[in-house]
Amino acid sequence: MELRRYTHADAVKVRPMLLDIHDEVYSGYPDPFHSRDRFSYFVDLWSGREDWRCVAGWEGETPVGYAYGSKFKPGGWWKGAVRPVGVRGRIFALSELMVRSRWRGTGRARQIHDALLDSAGSGLTAELDFVTLLVDATHPKVRALYEAWGYEPGGECASSDGSPTYTVMVRSLRSS
Repeated sequence: MELRRYTHADAVKVRPMLLDIHDEVYSGYPDPFHSRDRFSYFVDLWSGREDWRCVAGWEGETPVGYAYGSKFKPGGWWKGAVRPVGVRGRIFALSELMVRSRWRGTGRARQIHDALLDSAGSGLTAELDFVTLLVDATHPKVRALYEAWGYEPGGECASSDGSPTYTVMVRSLRSS
């Protein structure tokens, strides 16, 4: 799998790919929270940040999936959630990680995830203290996957109107 890295400057170019993969991943979900229109709002919100980073996996000319996010500003945290005690410093918010069904269970999600973290701190995860993400609380298998990758639960929230309840997951990047 080829990993391609994108920044804020590439957002307009990669936006259609992000939306198309989202549509495939969420096809059949009747909840309007997962509609293309609603998701496009969040894509634009996150990719509008100057430090936005995205990594997409490709097999030839076919996108496998992607992950994206950006650093929280000092004091920033997920809307509607209380930051866990001890989670301070430079924090990367992994907003999305999606892999098309054909490539699920192949380890590609982890490769994309790890490549994003490697690029999130200008190539050095040593520049970050924590990474955090949200997992739909009704998806225990996804939560277990992130726990296997070193994340720990850090509370719950409903981040916006109409959103599901999410489990906040946090992973320390500090050296012991």
